Amino acid sequence: MKSLFDSVSFECSKLVTKSYSTSFSSAVKMLAPTIRQDIYNIYGFVRFADEIVDSFHDYNKEDLFEMFQRDLQNALDNKISLNPILNSFQYTVHTHKIPKELIAAFMKSMKLDLTKKSYLTENEYNEYIYGSADVVGLMCLKVFVKGNIDQYNNLKESAMRLGSAFQKVNFLRDLKADFEELDRTYFPNTDLSQLSESSKKEIIQEIEADFKAGYEGIVNLPIEAKFGVYTAYVYYKKLLTKLKNTPSSEIKNTRIRVADYQKVSLLAKCYVSYRLKLI
Repeated sequence: MKSLFDSVSFECSKLVTKSYSTSFSSAVKMLAPTIRQDIYNIYGFVRFADEIVDSFHDYNKEDLFEMFQRDLQNALDNKISLNPILNSFQYTVHTHKIPKELIAAFMKSMKLDLTKKSYLTENEYNEYIYGSADVVGLMCLKVFVKGNIDQYNNLKESAMRLGSAFQKVNFLRDLKADFEELDRTYFPNTDLSQLSESSKKEIIQEIEADFKAGYEGIVNLPIEAKFGVYTAYVYYKKLLTKLKNTPSSEIKNTRIRVADYQKVSLLAKCYVSYRLKLI
C-alpha cells in the first residue's frame, strides 16, 4: 500500500533530521504535530542535497548530484519515488503547493558548490544565499500558512531574512571547515586566511539586521509554527553571540557551538516567553 510506504518514508525523513541536526530536530519538536512531519520532509531533502556536495569526497559528486536531480524531477512528476526522502519531499511539495521555482533555485545553489570556490561580488553572494537558505525558509512558510496566500505574502520577506541569518551564522561557524577542507569562501571582499576583527564585525552586523527583520515575521506566524521557529531563532542568536565574543583568529581555528546544557536552558526560556505571550 502506498500509505504504508509513505509512512516509512516519513520516518526516514524524521530520522535524517534527528541524525544530522539535534538542534534543528529539537526546534521541529516545538512545532504543532499537524505541520511537524512536513518540516522533517523538507529538511531531509535539503540535507541530502547538501551532503552530496559537501561530504561524499570518495565518490563522483557530479554524477551523484545529477542522479539526485533526475530522481527529484521524477518524484515531482510522478508523485512517488523509491528514494524515501524524495518520496516524502514530493508529498509535502504537492500538499502545500510549494512553487517549483523555489526548488529550482535551491538546486542551482547546491550545484554551484560542486565547482564554485569563492563569491567575489555581493550579487553572487546574495544569489547563492537566496537559493541555499531563503527559499528553504519560504518552503517552510508554505507549510506554516496552510494555503493562506495573503499571510504567505505578508511574511515572505521576513522568512527570507531569517533564512539568510541562519545560513550566514552557519558560514561563520563553519568557516574553518569551508575554507580549509572544502576550499570555499562565501563572504565577498573578505580575506578568510586573515580574518580581521573589522571584517568579522561587518559580517555580524549584517546578520543582526537579518535577525531583526526575521523576528518581525516570527511574532506574526500562525500559532502552530511560532514556538518552534522562535526556538530556532533563539538558538541561532545565542550562537551568533558566542561568535561575536570569539576573537576572529579563534573562529578560523575551531568550530563554535552551543553546549547541550545551554540548549536546555534556552528551550526553557523560550517556553516561558511563549506561554506568557511575550512573542
